[in-house]
Parts: sequence; C-alpha cells; structure tokens
Amino acid sequence: MPIFMDRHYLEGTSAAEVAQAHRMDLDIQDRYGVKFLTYWFDQRRGTAFCLVDAPDMETAQCVHREAHGFVANEIVEVALSAVEAFLGRIHDPEPAPGQPSGQVDPGHRAILFTDIVGSTEMTSRLGDRMATELVRAHDAVVRRCLSHNSGREVKHTGDGIMAAFAETTAAVECAMAIQKEFKHYNGGNAEPIHIRIGLDCGEPVEDSNDLFGSTVQLAARLCAAASGDQILVSENIFREYGAADLFVHATRRRLKGFSKPVLAFQCDWTGAGLG
Repeated sequence: MPIFMDRHYLEGTSAAEVAQAHRMDLDIQDRYGVKFLTYWFDQRRGTAFCLVDAPDMETAQCVHREAHGFVANEIVEVALSAVEAFLGRIHDPEPAPGQPSGQVDPGHRAILFTDIVGSTEMTSRLGDRMATELVRAHDAVVRRCLSHNSGREVKHTGDGIMAAFAETTAAVECAMAIQKEFKHYNGGNAEPIHIRIGLDCGEPVEDSNDLFGSTVQLAARLCAAASGDQILVSENIFREYGAADLFVHATRRRLKGFSKPVLAFQCDWTGAGLG
C-alpha cells in the first residue's frame, strides 16, 4: 500500500492530547485496513504530522475522522526511505532513559547542501581519478562534521551532500565547521577544495507534494547562489538561530523556482569562534 504523511493544524493542543489521538487511531485502524506508523508534534508551531500505510488518502482521513475528529489539513504520498533519511525514524520511538514522557520530536528540520566549486573544470583539468579522490576528501570532511554536529546525510549529489538536522543551531554550527575544516585542509594541499553551502529549515509537509519540498529547494538554490567558501542561509534560519551578529550582507536574490526575490543572509563563519 502507499505511504502517506499528513499535516494537522493543532494550535492550543497539548502533547498528551496528540499522543492520545494517536492511540485512538491505532485502536480502530484495523477496521479500515490501515497502519499508523508514527507521528511528530511541534507544540510551538501547533502542527502534527502522521505517517500512515493506507490504501489511499481518503481512507487515512476516515480513521482520523472516526477516531478523534482531527482531520488532516494536508496529506502527501511519501517514500519510507526519504522519511527515514530526513526524520530518522519510521516507527514510534522507544522512550530514551530519563526522557520526559511528553517530549515529542517536532519534525522540524534544517536542510544543508554542500557543493564543490568548479567540479566540472576540476575533472577536466585533473582527470576522473584525481577528481574522484578530491570528492572523497570532501565527503570525509563533511561526514566528519555531520557526525560531530548530529547531522544526518540524506543523499550524495555527485559533487556535494544534502543533510538534515533536528536543530537549526546544529546545522549552522556544522556549516561553519565544514568551512573551517576546508580552510585548514587547503593550507596543506596542492589541490585546494572550495565549497559553497546553503541552508533553510521547515516542516516535512508544507505547500508542495514533496517531503520538505520547498525547504530542500530553497537550501539547494542558496547553495548554488553562494560563492566559494561562502555560506548562505534563509530568513527562516536567520530567525531560528537567534544570533543576528553572525549573519551579514542580507540581500534579496532572484532564485530559480521562486517567483519573488528571496532574502538571503551570508554567515560570517570566519569571525565565529570555532576551532
């Protein structure tokens, strides 16, 4: 059966009430031949997201309607592999030792893209084997920084990596650490690697039919618009991070796929206090 993720607007609802609604879905799901796999709840933003294995969207909605009345506002078909890559799980998690019972993953994620500057020219100049070695060096640096900053690799793009973070602060700190690592790397290598990075954050189901659709698109476009050794972040990242002095040169940019100019901020990683 297809897998769906839905979005509910539940402003003013508590985590306990959402947990109870999930249990009510589980109680009657067999009547409809569906399986509710798990959910995420963002109390601050008043949104909940359910992952359900169902014959179709309407059947999934029928369970919500009968169980508790919290009918989804939006629903999209998703791939389990993509859900796990972005969100880290596809089933209800086992409570961690000492974790408060009411603590729920909100599902909000920051998305980071890296891109090697001039990768096509690099391959032409150095040949496939040497260019591949430089991509491997890029991958090693980025993956090490992801590991140190609780980042999750979503996919390799050929000359870059897309990653997801549960915390916006971790995503920004990882981006800065990546650029610092490459600055150090370039100081001791004859063939330097210069990369650009783009960041945005958002919810899994928004205003498109893709998981994190607009968030992924904006992060990718910001990465493409960045110069070598630069980090560009969205207005969402700027607001979430909470340290305005880290971001400089705010400009409105026309980006492919966006009808209006997008406000982008440059992250001043060279002045940040990272080792």
